[in-house]
Amino acid sequence: MKKTLRVCVFGKVQGVWFRESTRIRAAELGLNGWVRNRPDSSVEALVSGDPTVVDEMIAWLHIGPPHAEVNRVEIEEVLQPPPLTDFRVTL
Repeated sequence: MKKTLRVCVFGKVQGVWFRESTRIRAAELGLNGWVRNRPDSSVEALVSGDPTVVDEMIAWLHIGPPHAEVNRVEIEEVLQPPPLTDFRVTL
């Protein structure tokens, strides 16, 4: 069984290597999905995989890479995710 979540991360999360760090961490954990910057200066991600591992990724997103300052994280369950085969940075 897979768990898929849409996550929006707010704070100082653009210009601090957040997207690439997220991609690397997700690949290390064997997750699928994507991450992108949003026009409102937040970062949005779709994270899919084993529920325990997804929860581990969500915990990481609450902290982010060293220069990030995460103020708030919004999480929404995705009941019918698109087909995902890897984890990538998108535009």
